Amino acid sequence: MRRFRRDLLLLCLIAASSAASAQCRLCAQPMPSAAPAATASGGDVDLRIETNLNFDRLILSGSGSGAVTIRPDGSSGVEGSVLQAGPRAMVGTVLVHGGANRALRVDIPRRIELYSVSGGRITLDDITSDLPTIPRLDAAGNLRFRFGGRLILSGNSDGPFRGDLSITVDYQ
Repeated sequence: MRRFRRDLLLLCLIAASSAASAQCRLCAQPMPSAAPAATASGGDVDLRIETNLNFDRLILSGSGSGAVTIRPDGSSGVEGSVLQAGPRAMVGTVLVHGGANRALRVDIPRRIELYSVSGGRITLDDITSDLPTIPRLDAAGNLRFRFGGRLILSGNSDGPFRGDLSITVDYQ
């Protein structure tokens, strides 16, 4: 059995409603490379992050708790103190390449923590994907899937938050 793991960078910028017109500080930073990952021994499995899960900029109405959800189909919703998510929010997209028609097991954690430079912490939970019940590579050896999650805010959080989401792929 060949196993491959890739960490994914998650990005989120939270701003109070009074700072809604401020320039997004993440926009000036280059995005992580989407180059193919090194293949596992024997070159059997390749996992490539095509797009990172990105909540863009969140606008809050105050310091109360709230949440924003981005679903694998691209739809989103807000609740509590979150008024809206930025227009560049996007689901994560992963491409797996390996042996044609092979069945896979894909493990994605259901919950992770995201941290800011100043030590703030928020939670991404209810991480879901559009993977079929039994993922399988197609005749060309490819499987593409999308994923999203629910970002939970509490208290007075602002600034950019980042975290790693580890995705593990195994042949069955």
